[in-house]
Amino acid sequence: MELDSVTDKAQILLKNLIEHYIAGGQPVASKQLARSVHMPMSPASVRNIMADLEDKGFLKSPHTSAGRIPTEKAYRLFVDSLIKVQPMADVDIKQLSKHLDPDMTAQELVKSASDLLSEITHMAGLVTIPRNEQVVLKHLEFLPLSGDRVLVIMVLNDHEVENRVIHSKEAYTETQLKEISNFLNAHFAGHNLAMIRQKIVESMTSDRKNMNNLMQSTLDMAATVFETEQPADFVMAGQENLFELGQDQRLDDIRALFKAFSLKGDILHLLDRCMSSEGVQLFIGHESGYDPLDECSLVTSSYQIDGQRVGVLGVVGPTRMAYDRVIPIVDTTARVLSAALELSRR
Repeated sequence: MELDSVTDKAQILLKNLIEHYIAGGQPVASKQLARSVHMPMSPASVRNIMADLEDKGFLKSPHTSAGRIPTEKAYRLFVDSLIKVQPMADVDIKQLSKHLDPDMTAQELVKSASDLLSEITHMAGLVTIPRNEQVVLKHLEFLPLSGDRVLVIMVLNDHEVENRVIHSKEAYTETQLKEISNFLNAHFAGHNLAMIRQKIVESMTSDRKNMNNLMQSTLDMAATVFETEQPADFVMAGQENLFELGQDQRLDDIRALFKAFSLKGDILHLLDRCMSSEGVQLFIGHESGYDPLDECSLVTSSYQIDGQRVGVLGVVGPTRMAYDRVIPIVDTTARVLSAALELSRR
């Protein structure tokens, strides 16, 4: 364990140095550190301990500066063992709850959570869209348009209305579309989209010769509407805050980070890794395994509906972030969003 290799005095000095660096962003010199610790230590003793911490990979000296800054290894020790995370105050939790109103749709709640994370932390906030397993069909209607075009109106999770235009294999009358929608509502209303898609796939492999015309038409329409799985996606707010990384990152690295968020694929893969665990997850610098985030920290937490993890939210910022403040914000936002999404479905 890394903590075992660091003496009590060294832990105190390292904690103070990291806190100074997080607050000011400048390398910390031994004289400055000696004055800040609440124990009698000479500058020479501080220099010796800092040199030992540097040898062990916890500190580094940037360029020709007389001061030192923490490494990723130091931040990891700091987060895991040297800080005490305090829960958010009740008044702040009430403010979060006020902005995450259960009367909002799931999309609105996700967007609001992303905005709140960015606004409160002054970093980039991101929230994944809830997975289809928790999107429930409440009602479905078809309306004929010109030619083979059909307007599909779906009510999801009580509050959300989704409209889309599809192309059917043949032109249907309004009466035929009414019969098809009645059948689908009778058999699938109240079920989640993942289950509906599974039932449709099973029906597609059955013997269609024994189906009547209505059943075949219904199956064709249902396949068109439900067969394609909703692609994974996330909502992001506060991308402009990434420019605050400027003193810690080169401009080319920031451009690469913006490109990564615009392409989404690798970021979604990384967020998906966070779905496997409850509670707050941290990737500090290279821990993410994703080059554009090498100088960043990603702090995430999964959110739930009815006890099932359905998405992830979090913030992206510099490794030099106030972890003791950011961690409870992310954790509490996930809990409040979970509660709002559950209430919105009742």
